[in-house]
Amino acid sequence: MSNEEVGSRPRSKPDLKGFLPDEVAEFMVNMGEPAYRGTQVFSWIHRKGAVRFDEMTNLPIELRRRLADAARLTDLEVISRASGTQGTVKYLLGLGDGNSVEAVRMKYAYGVSACVSTQVGCKMGCAFCASGMGGFTRNLSPGEIVDQVLKMNMDLSKGQGEGPRTARVGWVVLMGTGEPLDNYSASTKALRILNAKDGLNLSFRRMTVSTCGLVPGIRRLAGEGIPVTLSISLHAPTDDLRDEIMPINKRYPIAEVMEAASFYASRTGRRVTFEYALIRDVNDSPAEARRLSELVSGMLAHVNLIPLNPVDGKAYERPPRERVMRFLAVLRQAGIPVTIRRGLGLDIDAACGQLRRRYCR
Repeated sequence: MSNEEVGSRPRSKPDLKGFLPDEVAEFMVNMGEPAYRGTQVFSWIHRKGAVRFDEMTNLPIELRRRLADAARLTDLEVISRASGTQGTVKYLLGLGDGNSVEAVRMKYAYGVSACVSTQVGCKMGCAFCASGMGGFTRNLSPGEIVDQVLKMNMDLSKGQGEGPRTARVGWVVLMGTGEPLDNYSASTKALRILNAKDGLNLSFRRMTVSTCGLVPGIRRLAGEGIPVTLSISLHAPTDDLRDEIMPINKRYPIAEVMEAASFYASRTGRRVTFEYALIRDVNDSPAEARRLSELVSGMLAHVNLIPLNPVDGKAYERPPRERVMRFLAVLRQAGIPVTIRRGLGLDIDAACGQLRRRYCR
């Protein structure tokens, strides 16, 4: 197992929360147990939310003791929960090495969505984003990514949040802190774990992977065999502007990103979403809307407009509503499928990286 999968601090005991079902079964067989014990353990972790082996009461006591000696279960600490309007909850979660990450639980008419992080910090350096302001620390392991969802489910099962106690996370987006395709193995493995039928059994079609445009990763994901939604953070319609606000564009310019997006759509049959953060007097003019429509025209694609969440320490501002609506109108007139993301979390620092920055000060 590579350091990309387990982060930069490998541990002596394997983390069964980051194992696929067949890996848990193999682990149990290597302990001299029948393979079906793996199914039991996997179900305890992912369906019942067990954080300790001694909670697994259908296993013999001696086996529980042996498991505790031989393995571990990632158990993120809920440092804080910030509840906002419209059912949004932002979590600050502590990792075993003293670092922390953020995750957001969002309530929609169709159900509950989890926005989770894949890295501690971020390397990409987007000019308007809080995620990378403290630099990059390390990748998250598959178990650390998965446990963000499990912590939300635990809260929901206890009635902490709006809705019935039977509510569970039904959608997952890798759109928190970090670049998922820069932590490719752990990100895709976490999605497979969340999809496993003996666990949460979430459909891949209810999962989204967000990227700033790592072209090799997009192409690799197209061949992964998991029909997730690809969401590309575009945020500018020209290379000059995108170079200025997204340094990754100097490595993978817009033409290459659009070509990779088309390849993903044709290979998977899945519509690609282009995220476009509207920044006042930077990328929100009608002219930029027209250029964006020209880029996307004819593609199996959708544009999601995001009025910017302001970030402390950044000069960028959210545009007034009339500018947002004018930008939207230009895209609609060009026949581009487009929506405006519902504003969730402005009152709880829900833009990526903001809550962690406050905690770390």
